[in-house]
Amino acid sequence: MSSIRGAGQVARPRYRRQVVQHGALRVSLVTLFGSGVRSSVRAVALLVWVLCIGFPGAGTLAQATSVPVLSVEGAIGPATADYVVRGLEQARHDGAPLVVLEMDTPGGLDLSMRQIIQAIMASPVPVVTYVSPAGARAASAGTYILYASHVAAMAPATTLGAATPVSVGMPGMPQPARQPAPAGADKETAEQGAEQSPSPAPADAMTAKQVNDAAAFIRGLARERGRNAAWAERAVREAVSLTAAEALDLRVVDLVARDLADLLVQIDGRKVSIAGVERTLETAGLQPVHRPPDWRHRLLGVIANPSFALILLMVGVYGLMFEFSSPGFGIPGTVGAICLLLALFALQLLPVNYAALALILLGFALLAAELLTPAFGVLGVGGVIAFMAGGLLLFDSDVPGMGVPLPLLFGISLTAGAAVLLGGGMALRARRARVVSGREALAGARGKVTAVGGGQAWAHVQGERWQVSSGQALRVGQDVEVMGVQGLVLQVRPLDDEQPDGPRKETT
Repeated sequence: MSSIRGAGQVARPRYRRQVVQHGALRVSLVTLFGSGVRSSVRAVALLVWVLCIGFPGAGTLAQATSVPVLSVEGAIGPATADYVVRGLEQARHDGAPLVVLEMDTPGGLDLSMRQIIQAIMASPVPVVTYVSPAGARAASAGTYILYASHVAAMAPATTLGAATPVSVGMPGMPQPARQPAPAGADKETAEQGAEQSPSPAPADAMTAKQVNDAAAFIRGLARERGRNAAWAERAVREAVSLTAAEALDLRVVDLVARDLADLLVQIDGRKVSIAGVERTLETAGLQPVHRPPDWRHRLLGVIANPSFALILLMVGVYGLMFEFSSPGFGIPGTVGAICLLLALFALQLLPVNYAALALILLGFALLAAELLTPAFGVLGVGGVIAFMAGGLLLFDSDVPGMGVPLPLLFGISLTAGAAVLLGGGMALRARRARVVSGREALAGARGKVTAVGGGQAWAHVQGERWQVSSGQALRVGQDVEVMGVQGLVLQVRPLDDEQPDGPRKETT
């Protein structure tokens, strides 16, 4: 291979550049052709190694052809927050170009909303929130999430707003009517007058703190994303709402799109800021791919439902109560323990009024006392009333999706009351019933004399052989009735005075 070109000169090895095509990437390989076979083997081995291990960006490029779509439907709670946070993390891991949150929500919990917003603000992947389909809304917590997104979009015939915060156990504030704009005023003058109208005074210090905090929070989001901060504060303080067209005119949202395909077309080329760095969205040719909640998030959503949590609490307490009162196969205790633990997990996720929880536990205690010591229904009625009052106050009915429906609460309370009354009635009848076991059950029982001799007599009573004693003479085959029990001897009396054939003796 080597050749001598001149005295003392050795020809340098020859290099050849080879280009390897792998997916969308081209890799240039430089192979050294030196000593024949060994160089060829080395080149082939390098090529096989590259093809086997692949390239780090190959999977990312495959995923970059689609846009993950996360569905946020119904009240925003712990399950929704976990679903969105995990979805954003998965999109970052897959190298997705952006994430679309398709939203239709009446609002939800403040804690869950803030978890979603923090995940959006920290996400390296652009987040587009799209209020869809037609007729959907982004009320209350949904408005905050819409303001926090890199791109805010709405479908026609959708609404947003009504972002006034509410507290657990407190009714919503009554809102004073806004002063109408002067007659003949143009649209811009009417909007300015509405923005400058005085905000309603909060009812108390706690409400004022919550409203002011929420107003400052949404103002900060609006200024971060370059949206209408004045209207955002009005949505918090006055609970105003907008349609999609009005929101676009007031710079509350960035665009109005008919569907997801139209949304991707409109945002193509739009610039967004992520961590202070301006990026351009390139969505041409991308396909939306829906990623619905998996079984874990669906199960968490069921457990964290206030109605289901209350049912789990009731089943858990009554299961343990029945297990302790009448130990058996352990089925009530096992089911009760599982349900009680799930209920405690759900209550830990939800905003709970602990005074109401104490009322519910008091109701359970009174119902249990009625079962154990019947008090003519007084304890049972008190338990039902305490349970209903606690159920009404346990969760905040002003937060969408966080209250317990009244029909369900009445049904549970009446069912518990009926069960207590039925159990108490059965216990009272059992107390008044005749004893059917033990020595006391032998009084009045009848039997037949089977043997007489040696001053003793024996009779067959209730399937057992007893020694009997009577003040009258007994004979074999004679029917007797038990009058009492003295030790291991039954006191009996003969039921007839006929004298059948056979020995006859008095027994003592």
